[in-house]
Amino acid sequence: MDLDELFPDKPKDPLLLLARQDLDPLSVEELEERIAALEAEIVRVKSKLAAAVDHRASADALFKK
Repeated sequence: MDLDELFPDKPKDPLLLLARQDLDPLSVEELEERIAALEAEIVRVKSKLAAAVDHRASADALFKK
């Protein structure tokens, strides 16, 4: 057995795995739930991004003096 198979360098990217997932077996309700979950994740990521941008701007302002 190959050690690379047992201990991969990096975990697989969850977004890549998500994009490759077969959607054919999912029902309409499951697809709607998936969309809602993805939209909630987008809101969460945008919130984190806004906080990071604000934090960076505060740090830049502090150290520019």
